[in-house]
Amino acid sequence: MTYCLGIKVKSGLVAIADTRITSGNETTTAKKVSIHKSGKKNLFIMTSGLRSIRDKAVTYFEELLESEDFAFDKMYKAVNAFGDQLRRVAKEDKQALAESGLFFNLNTIVGGQLENDTEHKLYLLYPEGNWIEIGEATPFTIIGNSGYGKPVLNRALTYESSIKFALKTGFLSFDSTRVSANDVGYPIDVVIYIKDSKKMLERRYTEDQTGHLGEMWATRLKDIIHEVPDDWAEKLVQETEHILQQQQQKQDEQQQQMQQQQ
Repeated sequence: MTYCLGIKVKSGLVAIADTRITSGNETTTAKKVSIHKSGKKNLFIMTSGLRSIRDKAVTYFEELLESEDFAFDKMYKAVNAFGDQLRRVAKEDKQALAESGLFFNLNTIVGGQLENDTEHKLYLLYPEGNWIEIGEATPFTIIGNSGYGKPVLNRALTYESSIKFALKTGFLSFDSTRVSANDVGYPIDVVIYIKDSKKMLERRYTEDQTGHLGEMWATRLKDIIHEVPDDWAEKLVQETEHILQQQQQKQDEQQQQMQQQQ
């Protein structure tokens, strides 16, 4: 499985992708985010699905960019072009994959800002090549193992959040997924784009560098749970504690009897 997260906030974009590849009993590492540049124009692509589909579609897209000298002046045109390459791969490989018992499956996140875009853009593409644009109402999208990482994003992240806050919230979303799913893991690749900067920043982080943050998050979360008031369930809590006390008393009595018999 995969964990790829794209976030769009007012001041820019954040992309986070794990690198774990699981095939049967084998686990390897592979890059799942790529940056495509031409001068000051650039965008990033993240994918989740069959690696062979991803590599072929990205190769065709890169060839297209080279042949047209990155002629796209708006992000949606580049996204349409990648969708066309995805459909091209489907025509070439979908039937053969189906005959082998494999689904044609590749979900893609594309983000960036081109010459005539008034702002930075973030898109989610489906395997069929159609897409939706990520907007202000829900300023993020996840492909791959999406269930575990959504709660912290839904509760904390807004379009008005800063890039720094988006990065930290995104990391906690990844960490929540990592501890719950064996097929998601370190290292992680992080890409940041600041609105109107025309420049992508990319870094890779290992567990040695950021693992302590996950441990701190787990400790703080436990502390907060203890602090949550329980007056709304006072009667239930009292009954529960009473049962636990009875069980403990019974265990103590049984232990005393065993000691006397010895």
